[in-house]
Amino acid sequence: MGFARHLVTEDKFLGGELVLMQPRDGYRAGVDPVFLAASVAAHDGESVLDLGCGVGAAGLCLARRVPGITLVGVERQPDYADLARKNAFDNDIDMEVIEADLADLPAEVKDRSFDHVIMNPPYYLRDRSTTSDDPGREAALFEDTPLATWIDIATRRLTHRGYLTMIQRAERLPEILGGMDDRLGSILVKPLLPRDGRAAVLVLVQARKGGRGAFRLAAPLILHDGAEHVGDSESYRREVSAILRDGAALPLW
Repeated sequence: MGFARHLVTEDKFLGGELVLMQPRDGYRAGVDPVFLAASVAAHDGESVLDLGCGVGAAGLCLARRVPGITLVGVERQPDYADLARKNAFDNDIDMEVIEADLADLPAEVKDRSFDHVIMNPPYYLRDRSTTSDDPGREAALFEDTPLATWIDIATRRLTHRGYLTMIQRAERLPEILGGMDDRLGSILVKPLLPRDGRAAVLVLVQARKGGRGAFRLAAPLILHDGAEHVGDSESYRREVSAILRDGAALPLW
């Protein structure tokens, strides 16, 4: 079980503070899980559940910034779950990885509550997109389990006053808000814009179980300087580079 060594690459995250093995072909984590991890205001001693953790990118980035958390990941693809375990071990981070479908969680997860649930659900609906020939990439990018089910399962696993934080494409924000019932409140949405004056492509959404605060739409995070990409030079804004390279937090408000 697992990817053969020649089928994986070693990729640096957080300026090299975290090195993750990823499949050479198939789904590869990029900057999105880094933004997700940076947006979670976890504290030493709190528990975090990473639903659909893949190779562990989001949870391990968070654990590198907040080393005292208790981290659990759920991943249904055996090869990716195996890489997540190896990545946690190789980076000297304690992460329990459970191979399971989030829609059919085992008792070892269902019997627990968490201070934070984080997730980066598949972005695309199968009937609106061209699917992939690679099964791992297809499973990561194209939705099988409805977004509302992800939200319901995450909400059930939260302790009272715990936080659900997710990243998703901006076009699916209506589905996200529609999938949140009265168990969740204090909803905050932070758009991520590629450049100044461009439409948001991604959103970070956070809600609190038992929260009663008003809905908040935060100022956007603009990722790149300039009106368009020029040459091969990196154009991340200073605060974005600090998140991606230095492991800085991303305040949502």
